[in-house]
Amino acid sequence: MHVPATLVRGGTSKCWLFDETELPNSTGDIEALLVNAYGAADPVQLDGVGGATPTTSKAAVVRVSSVPGVHVDYLFAQVGIGVGRVEWGSNCGNCATAIALWSVARGLVPVAGDRTRVVLRNTNTGAVLEAEVETPGGRVPEFGTATVPGTRAGGVAVGLTFLDPVGGTTGSLLPAGEVAEDWAIGGVRARVSAIDAGAPMILVDAADLGCTGTESPREMGELVDLLRMFRHRAASSMGLTPTGAAAGDAVPKVGIVGPPRTYRTSLGDEVESADHDVSVRMLSMNVPHPAIGLTSAVGVAVANLLDGSVVHAASTAPGAGGLRIGTAAGVITVTSGEVAASGPRRVTVRRAARILCVADIVVPESISA
Repeated sequence: MHVPATLVRGGTSKCWLFDETELPNSTGDIEALLVNAYGAADPVQLDGVGGATPTTSKAAVVRVSSVPGVHVDYLFAQVGIGVGRVEWGSNCGNCATAIALWSVARGLVPVAGDRTRVVLRNTNTGAVLEAEVETPGGRVPEFGTATVPGTRAGGVAVGLTFLDPVGGTTGSLLPAGEVAEDWAIGGVRARVSAIDAGAPMILVDAADLGCTGTESPREMGELVDLLRMFRHRAASSMGLTPTGAAAGDAVPKVGIVGPPRTYRTSLGDEVESADHDVSVRMLSMNVPHPAIGLTSAVGVAVANLLDGSVVHAASTAPGAGGLRIGTAAGVITVTSGEVAASGPRRVTVRRAARILCVADIVVPESISA
C-alpha cells in the first residue's frame, strides 16, 4: 500500500508526519503500519524509511483539533529500532516544532502576518504547546537561516513554548515525593531528582557516578546499562509502571547533571565554562542523545528552580528563569516564565524546522483500515 507522508526536520530530529485522515482508524493498525514502513524490526532499518537512530526514527499522526483554542492534535510515535514495536508513552518537542511548520505549510493553520501562532496538543500526554512560526511577508518559506546546536543546517525559525508543563503525565511535579534522594544502584550511590515537567525524568548527579556531565557520546555509551537501572527504578518510584510490569526504555527520560566546565562539542566547537550554567547529558531510549530532547530541556529548566534538586546544586544560575544548558551538541537556552509556587506556566525554547520531502511511502504489507 502507498501511504502519504511528509518528512520534516525539527531541531535535531527528523519526523515523518501523517495526516490522520489518511491512516487506519485504530492505534494497533497504525503501529503495524509504522513498524512495516520504518523497517523497525531491522536494527539498521535498511528496508524502510526509518533513520536507525532514536532521533530519526520518529513519527506523528496529526489532525485538526476539536478542542477550543487548540489548532492541531498530534499522536507521537517513537518507532522501535531492532524491535517491531512503537513507544506511545511520551512527547517530542522537536517533532512538535516540525508539526507547527507543517501545519502552516499544509494550510491547517492559516498564515497570520510575519509570525504565525500554532497551538498544539500532544494526545499521548495531554501536553499543550504554543509555537510561533516565522512567516515573513505572510508566506511559508521553504528554507531559513535559523540554526540550533547539533547541526550547522539552517531552517525556518520556530519558537516553541510548553504551556503548564508540570505534572502532565503523573499529576505531580515530584511524583517520587522528594526534590532529591540518594539511591544505591549497580554498586554506586548517587543523588537523584525525579521530576515530571515536560516529561517524567530522572536526573542523576554526575559526580556521584565519577563523571562530569560533559562526557562525549562515546563516554556516555559506557553508562547506558547503569542509567537504565536508574530509569527502571524511577519508573516504579514515579508510578509509571504497574506493579509487576516490566519498565520500558522511553519513559522516564534519564541523564546526568554536573557544573559547567569547558568542553568540545560533537561538531568540534569549544564551549567555555562561562558560556553555560549547567552541564547535562541525556539518553534517548538506550543510546546517548546527540543534544537534548526538548521535553528533557524543559525538565532541567524547571529543576533549576527547585532548591535542593541536583540541577539547582550544580547550576551557576540556581533559581534563574533563564538557563543555559551545555549539551553534547552545544548550548541550549531555555526560558521559564510566569513562575508560580507550582512551577512555571510557560517554558520556551528557540528552534528551527524545514520540510525535507513530501512522499508516498510504499509499505511492504497491507494494513487493514
